[in-house]
Amino acid sequence: MLEKQVKVSVITVTFNSEKTVAKAIESVLNQTYDKVEYIVIDGGSTDGTVKIAKEYEEKFLAKGYEIKIVSEPDEGMYDALNKGVKLATGDIIGQINSDDWYEPDALETVANKFMSEPFDLFWADLRIIKPSGEMIKRAKISNFVTTRHWNHPTTFIRAEVYKNNPYSLISMYDDFELILRLRKQGVKMAVENKVLANFVFGGMSTQKNLKDTIRRINLSCNNYKINGYGLPYYIDRIATEMIKYILG
Repeated sequence: MLEKQVKVSVITVTFNSEKTVAKAIESVLNQTYDKVEYIVIDGGSTDGTVKIAKEYEEKFLAKGYEIKIVSEPDEGMYDALNKGVKLATGDIIGQINSDDWYEPDALETVANKFMSEPFDLFWADLRIIKPSGEMIKRAKISNFVTTRHWNHPTTFIRAEVYKNNPYSLISMYDDFELILRLRKQGVKMAVENKVLANFVFGGMSTQKNLKDTIRRINLSCNNYKINGYGLPYYIDRIATEMIKYILG
């Protein structure tokens, strides 16, 4: 084990997630790393989500993990994440969705990376699970900043940087807007070509009708615009979304 361990905080945002949340929670509970803080921010679920989360409290405490569960109305996922980041006391902070899950050594891998190569922003490979099968999306630091080599479920940010850069609460792409903002600030980045998390493909960002495609283009281009990225990024975003729409 590390001589001086860093503390890793993980946030899970939930809302009526009783069918999937246990797997996400257990993936944090079953980590090989031992200095962990887990924060569940629930948006006021009306199903059994909070009850399920609370059933794990003693198991987390028995392992020496800190756990906080908050349930109250919020303004959506990114508002909830902002709340979680404010509560976090770790050195680095990550986020796993309530229907996704970590590999058992994910937090140990991130902590070791931080100790050997201190970073402000980190991400790693991601396993994407589709009805048609699985694929691995590789992590890479590219000079041309797109989502093609970046994976939100494997992203960890140094706490001070995260707390000073809350999500902007402007769209469903607030996660990538934050990445654009941080890269403009010149933060120190690191990646690891190892699968650290599993992502279930689906949701608003994967809808294939033309109306949603145009909406995604507008939102994505706006993120680039407000962060000072120019025309080549707009062209790339339009081309990428149209190809996805045509190919289905």
